[in-house]
Amino acid sequence: MIGRVIKIFSDFYYVETDEGLVEAKLRTVLKKQKADVYTGDYVKLEQFDKNSMQAFISEISNRKNLITRPKVANISQAVVVSALKEPDLNYEQLDRYIAHCEYHNIRPVLCFNKEDIEETENLKKQITDIYAGLGYDIIFTSALKRTGLEELKPVLKWNTSILCGASGAGKSSLINALLNTSKLKTAPVSEKTKRGTHTTRHCELIDIDKDTFIVDTPGFSHLKFDFLLPQQISNLFPEMRNKELACKYKDCLHISENGCAYTQITENMADSRFQSYKKFVTEAKEYEEKISKISIKNESFVKYNNNKMMAKISDKKRGLSRKKLNQNIYKDETDHE
Repeated sequence: MIGRVIKIFSDFYYVETDEGLVEAKLRTVLKKQKADVYTGDYVKLEQFDKNSMQAFISEISNRKNLITRPKVANISQAVVVSALKEPDLNYEQLDRYIAHCEYHNIRPVLCFNKEDIEETENLKKQITDIYAGLGYDIIFTSALKRTGLEELKPVLKWNTSILCGASGAGKSSLINALLNTSKLKTAPVSEKTKRGTHTTRHCELIDIDKDTFIVDTPGFSHLKFDFLLPQQISNLFPEMRNKELACKYKDCLHISENGCAYTQITENMADSRFQSYKKFVTEAKEYEEKISKISIKNESFVKYNNNKMMAKISDKKRGLSRKKLNQNIYKDETDHE
């Protein structure tokens, strides 16, 4: 029997099947192989007990894609939910989510919630000016007033969409509005910190229509680019991608280098976008420096002899080895006596 994992609690996997919701555990052989199962995975079930609705996962199907933060598989698109107010819109944080979508080759849809709050019209125009020209769908909603839902529903249709964004943006409230229910727990923004609080504790795939799913995820306050090289960051910005330009510098970062062919492009970027780009490059530089130090450290443990790489024994270990050798020689001589 084939099913799809919709949520995970501890060692239990809840799998939606034609027979209904099944509580499953991993087969021992998969545990020994240290196989990972994620929300959104398609799995094969064996030893299904219809009375208890329990089974064992014996096989994991090939994935279309995988996001590790949060851990979700087989996603069609990402709906990046941001609050226009309460908490205030953070452009750098928004750009982080967009850039991570670009990295995973997942189409981002930009959803700006809480448009019912006053004094957001200028902000909505500013958002449109920055992001509409980049090819992203932009939708303004209010989970409280239930506005914008009719624009959002067609975008979700026939897709598995992950809802991501900072805590307090209204992801759970938006899902409740789409389902016309209060199934998911919500919480107001903290008066003290002006930030949202985590109400979603795990990833869960929610069926909102035929072959239409949304994944509610815990909010993340910060996603660092500590896994890419600085030269890779520009590929995450549509403004700077696929340009038939050649810089005079091989490893140009397109920030402030003299003679950079991208100068006109970066000058025409929205300032908030360019500031985000520079921030991400700085984080990537820290990663580059880190792996460079690891590389130098690893090189110190090897040497070359006749063009062959060999392990280099430290002076300390070499001394211990010689001492042990001398002890063995002395022992042999003593035994012979």
